[in-house]
Amino acid sequence: MLGISFLRYRAWLVCGLACLLAACATPQRIAGGTAHAFDRVGRFALSATGYGAPAQAVQGGFAWNDDGRTLRLDLSNPLGNILARVEVRPGVSVLTRADGTQQRAADPDGLVEQVLGSAIPVAGLRDWLRGSTGSRPVDGLRKDEAGHIGGFEQNGWHVELSNYDTQGPRLLRLTRDAAGRHISVRLVVDGA
Repeated sequence: MLGISFLRYRAWLVCGLACLLAACATPQRIAGGTAHAFDRVGRFALSATGYGAPAQAVQGGFAWNDDGRTLRLDLSNPLGNILARVEVRPGVSVLTRADGTQQRAADPDGLVEQVLGSAIPVAGLRDWLRGSTGSRPVDGLRKDEAGHIGGFEQNGWHVELSNYDTQGPRLLRLTRDAAGRHISVRLVVDGA
């Protein structure tokens, strides 16, 4: 009898853990977006290594909502709690933390670098998440057999795009070497 109860308890524990892990994998969509907005949700991992400095790493989830004028990017911890929202409008970018404090900058890349201490190309991601290079010049453009962009270099970033669905790549790998630091960003899109 004790063996059966233990097995049931263990089964419930495994089931609960599986549900918890599934909840961690995909953050919530951003509410209040327009019907024609470009939405993506997924997970990210950022690492930065430098000469004489300890390695830095952060990972979590992201939710992206971009209607062409306003971009909203929610960053969450691995448990799904929103850590911050970046809101980008023409001429201003605002980061709002979970505690309500805010930080502002003229552009999203500068804001994120100011907050995280590492560059992340938010402006470039507006195009890259759609499988496009945008209007800035690129070097080494490669395409896959289906004609999708597979990789290129732009603004100091080496960009690899793969696993496309109807909206764009589901895997983005970004790397950059600058000012004695190697920065690596990996985005996995879980859904649209």
